[in-house]
Amino acid sequence: MAERAQIENPARRGADDIWTKCPSCKDIAFRKEVERNLNVCLKCDYHFRLTVEQRLAITADRGSWRELFAELAVDDPLEFTDTKPYRERLGQARRSSGRNDAVVAGVCGIEKQRVALAVMDFNFMGGSMGTVVGEKLARLFGHALARRLPVVIFSASGGARMQEGILSLVQMAKVAAAIALVRDAGVPYLSVMCDPTTGGVAASFAMLGDLNLAEPGALIGFAGRRVIEQTTNQQLPGDFQRAEFLLAHGMLDAIVPRRQMRPTLARLLRVLRPRRPCQ
Repeated sequence: MAERAQIENPARRGADDIWTKCPSCKDIAFRKEVERNLNVCLKCDYHFRLTVEQRLAITADRGSWRELFAELAVDDPLEFTDTKPYRERLGQARRSSGRNDAVVAGVCGIEKQRVALAVMDFNFMGGSMGTVVGEKLARLFGHALARRLPVVIFSASGGARMQEGILSLVQMAKVAAAIALVRDAGVPYLSVMCDPTTGGVAASFAMLGDLNLAEPGALIGFAGRRVIEQTTNQQLPGDFQRAEFLLAHGMLDAIVPRRQMRPTLARLLRVLRPRRPCQ
């Protein structure tokens, strides 16, 4: 189930609000200055969450982005209702985001390295993974396999979408199977985990990269901290499930600050060129 979270993103504030407060160090700075610093706190380097548009702007070569599978959409396969019908929740998320679901997929250049790229949108129902997210990612891996393009995915999600039930959980296996085909063919897949990457997304494709990267301070894990503490009856460390904790315990290959992310990806893509299939 996707968890709700308070989004601290200066880009979402009103145009007349010229200040932004860092939730980490509490420093107050001009919003425009923080945005010019790639939405990273100028004092403590806290990484604010980015919108899809912001992520594409700082990652893809200018004019190179071409979206794929944008038409894919789901209605309400289970006719699910909690405090309001799922159909209404979807409609509200689509109107506010201008897209059909919680991921955009396409192709672009990263320092002239052609890649298949997907970016998850945490602002769309907590970046939750339903059938559309799974289908888009599976198709993107298929597209990359046919054209021998490396794959880069920026994950930001609360997990599988509860309103689609078992249909959302099936996406974990479907995308994992698509990744296995790409890996067998020698096509690299780089996974970048942003804040937060949790639940079924963390338990599937986000942790299946040939290299698993993360932004500083990103929350990454399957079950929530409170659930684990109550189940194990143990007090967890203060930095538990943060990117730095995962790196120290061998679950990440690197933590890459946002300003270094694009050149780091480009360098890795040059090294990890898709190998030719065996004859």
